[in-house]
Amino acid sequence: MLEIFGNLPLWVILLIGIVIVLIAWKFIKFAIKILLILIVAFLILLGLDFLEVFDFIQNILIIFF
Repeated sequence: MLEIFGNLPLWVILLIGIVIVLIAWKFIKFAIKILLILIVAFLILLGLDFLEVFDFIQNILIIFF
């Protein structure tokens, strides 16, 4: 039977490696989702700025206050 790192069998090390890869993949998927959400939010803000929505709100606030 193949053994690496002393008394640990090779299949245990492979099993641990597969679990680490699965956890890393879930973390990467989560990070990609967060990145996409941030990009969409940034594009929405850019669109609102292009349509001068924030200037309109600022002018309304200046008139009333």
